[in-house]
Amino acid sequence: MMNQPYNEKVKVIAVTGGKGGVGKTSVSINTAVALAEKGKRVLVLDADLGLANVDVMLGLRAEKNLSHVLSGDAELDDIILRGPKGIGIVPATSGTQAMVELTSAQHAGLIRAFSEMRTQFDVLIVDTAAGISDMVLSFSRAAQDVLVVVCDEPTSITDAYALIKILSREHGVFRFKIVANMVRSLREGMELFAKLSKVTDRFLDVALELVATIPFDENLRKSVRKQKLIVEAYPKSPAAIAYHGLANKVISWPIPQQPGGHLEFFVERLVNRPEIQEDRASE
Repeated sequence: MMNQPYNEKVKVIAVTGGKGGVGKTSVSINTAVALAEKGKRVLVLDADLGLANVDVMLGLRAEKNLSHVLSGDAELDDIILRGPKGIGIVPATSGTQAMVELTSAQHAGLIRAFSEMRTQFDVLIVDTAAGISDMVLSFSRAAQDVLVVVCDEPTSITDAYALIKILSREHGVFRFKIVANMVRSLREGMELFAKLSKVTDRFLDVALELVATIPFDENLRKSVRKQKLIVEAYPKSPAAIAYHGLANKVISWPIPQQPGGHLEFFVERLVNRPEIQEDRASE
């Protein structure tokens, strides 16, 4: 990268979940702040291009967003907002156009925008949209690690399975890190993971790993009303402690030595869709 040494790797993590309402954005930004408190430089990309909400959750106002970068009206560094503990936030566009619908010139512009960033960071967390749209799949397959957030609801498990199925069968993603969110106990989180594992083990060739169980915490509602994150407002609460545990695991995950560790490669994978190996209609 222009101002970031080429041999300096960036850890790229996609946070997804299939179903809306599972707490995906909360997981993204609380983990980001927990990482920042441990000395990591973190950038959060709000990848919900139709319903941007990261800046809203943090009480921030975005004057410009990713659409201004794509149109050439701003550089990526110019639109970065600063959140708690200095985390950077790239606010999403307010339109509905997906990344995979961009023109070749916009593809090149996006790669160049990331490649020429002056802002240096260690971890890029991509907060994807809900559902299994092409945009969500693109962000997920381009990242080094995919965190799938699930809660103990049948629709959450079903949608998480559908997402894992498509990413594994059509996009070559076979390893998934699972976050059991809003659970009543560690045991409930492990049982939730077991439910999901049971169906993936039976029908898919994938490896799942339970990396965090985030407990249901009344302090979450209090922090939302304050427009603050729970790791910031109630650092000793059960959920905040769990987020710090997840952040410690993120730090321990190795960064691939192949080109996938470079941010340019992430963006190139993002905007260049692979050949679909299997006809979805035939399943």
